[in-house]
Amino acid sequence: MKNIKKISFLFIVFVVLAACNGKNKEERSALQAEENIYYTCSMDPQVKEHKPGKCPICHMDLTPMKKDNSASNEIALSDQQIQLGNISVMTISESENSLVENYNGVLTIDQQGMKTISARVMGRIEKLYFKTEGDYIQKNQAVYQIYSEDIAIAKQDYFTANKQLSMPGDFGKNAKNMLNAAKQKLLFFGLSSSQIESIKTSSQISPYTTFYSTHSGYVSEITVTEGSYVMEGAAIIKVAHLNSLWLETQVNVNYVKSLKIGQLAKLSFADYPNKEINAKISFINPEINPDSRLLLIRMEVPNPNLLLKPGMQAVARLTQSNLKGMFIPIDAVIREENATYIWVEKSHGIFENVMVETGAESKGMIEIKSALDPVKKVVITGAYAINSEYKFRKGSDPMAGMDM
Repeated sequence: MKNIKKISFLFIVFVVLAACNGKNKEERSALQAEENIYYTCSMDPQVKEHKPGKCPICHMDLTPMKKDNSASNEIALSDQQIQLGNISVMTISESENSLVENYNGVLTIDQQGMKTISARVMGRIEKLYFKTEGDYIQKNQAVYQIYSEDIAIAKQDYFTANKQLSMPGDFGKNAKNMLNAAKQKLLFFGLSSSQIESIKTSSQISPYTTFYSTHSGYVSEITVTEGSYVMEGAAIIKVAHLNSLWLETQVNVNYVKSLKIGQLAKLSFADYPNKEINAKISFINPEINPDSRLLLIRMEVPNPNLLLKPGMQAVARLTQSNLKGMFIPIDAVIREENATYIWVEKSHGIFENVMVETGAESKGMIEIKSALDPVKKVVITGAYAINSEYKFRKGSDPMAGMDM
């Protein structure tokens, strides 16, 4: 009898303990569920409370929301949020694309065809025969007249030596050496052979000398005025050839990676809407502009009929055909100060950010150079909606703490 009572007592104790333990588990589960819930207002999402109630701003009933316990670079979204954010995903694979980019530029003088008419000796500019930029100079036309003591002395030596050639003995021999020395000096000063020969028949030696152009072209710059003194080698007039011009433009550094010297471009002009000209890339600046992150490229523009003028606005259309790569819409890429990344779907409703390297951009598409997991789908619309929700929930930059 006593054994039966003991067994009954133990059974009752066991039942009571089991009931208490089950109750504790239910209470713990309920407490954990409450910890994963917060209350917010649909009109004022900045409001977050730990218990139900009214919104302190608009006094609407607070809505329970499940806390996001996903990884630091992930975010969980409901089907309703995905629909409201217009979020769509797509598997990305390599494809061929023809990228076309238009760049604005200004026609300039071809510096390789620029010639400078300079002073051959020190002196004073007595006369300029061309005083207006844009004037056309023919070869052998007079450009400027200069007063130079050095030339005047060399002329006098040449004149005197020529007179003494007919003298007998050593006088004639010395005169011949003097004549040759004076001629060489005058040639060095830039006088032509006909100018030197004319000294022999002159009645008196002029201290003034006229210099002539050795090539044809348009006056692009006049650096002196009449009456000014110049040193030997100083520029007088700069002459340009306009049968070839340059077009300089700034190109995105990502796009310029695949450009090359000699590549063709199509040029169009606002002044001649029905005219297109082929040009070749002749120079790609290796230095990136630190402010704009752009590179200067230069194109040689043929201008045989002189229809185009320096200073004209032009549009250069550069085409890259059969370019292989992975392309997604530009709006799918998030550009932050320290990183560029995209959102991919890890599983249904779970999105993670992935840092990427981008390439060429054209027609609203951008090249992704980084390798992507072929199983995961890339967010192609609604990326900024995900990013905004992420920052709201996490309160930080999606790339914060990541190894750059």
